[in-house]
Amino acid sequence: MSAATKLETRPSPPAPGLMWDRSLAYWLTSYRRVWRGSLFSGFLSPVFFLVAMGFGLGALVDAGDGIAGVGYVAFIAPGILAAQAMQTAVIESTYPVLGAVKWQRQYHAMLAAPLGPYDIVLGHLAFILMRVAITSTSFLLVAWALGAIGSPWAVLALPVAALCGMAHAAPVYAFAVRQEIDGGFAMLFRFVILPMFLFSGTFFPVDQLPSWLEPVAWVTPLWHAVDLCRSLALGTATPGAASGHVAYLLLWVAVGLWLAVRSFRRRLVV
Repeated sequence: MSAATKLETRPSPPAPGLMWDRSLAYWLTSYRRVWRGSLFSGFLSPVFFLVAMGFGLGALVDAGDGIAGVGYVAFIAPGILAAQAMQTAVIESTYPVLGAVKWQRQYHAMLAAPLGPYDIVLGHLAFILMRVAITSTSFLLVAWALGAIGSPWAVLALPVAALCGMAHAAPVYAFAVRQEIDGGFAMLFRFVILPMFLFSGTFFPVDQLPSWLEPVAWVTPLWHAVDLCRSLALGTATPGAASGHVAYLLLWVAVGLWLAVRSFRRRLVV
């Protein structure tokens, strides 16, 4: 058989994104060895926030008729659900991503295998989605057991929390994969994630913010997730508002995914 014939009969490589499960399998295998280390940040920390703020500070807030006629623990529980989804997603898409680029170099090994940028990025983001889903489900069950959730519609807050996680994970991934050192992560947490956590409606309505700051809260993906999770947990959600929140979060996911793949290619391929 001639060399030309061999080239013609060589099987073509798989389409981009069709082997993302191989990347996911690696991260799942790795997580089996370190999952105990995520118990506090992923499971216990949100519950401590709920107990301390909802039942501790909440006793003082409820003495003044709560917030908009709702008990404080019922007000903040869905907010913490969305906020912990954001935090879990950001943690998983910062240091692990930089480590896979510079320290442990898992991405280099994956690129040496028949995996492309789409496969690697989608697989890693799928793992992050799994982590967000697990922590969100655990928190919602504990909040329900503590009486912080009253409406059965709250179960729909789980996919909203997962979507919130992806709305943050994808753009943060795009940022992390381009970093040379981890100094940028301290700036990200201090000036972006922490202010969103405090001022996007998790602990108090954003209409109590200064008038110039309220529109800033509206453009954050966390506010949309918090507002939708809260309306579902309280049974006050409407189809129009819910559709708007979901569409906005999906936009962040789509743009973030495009940026993540583009940044990955520029850093490790081109």
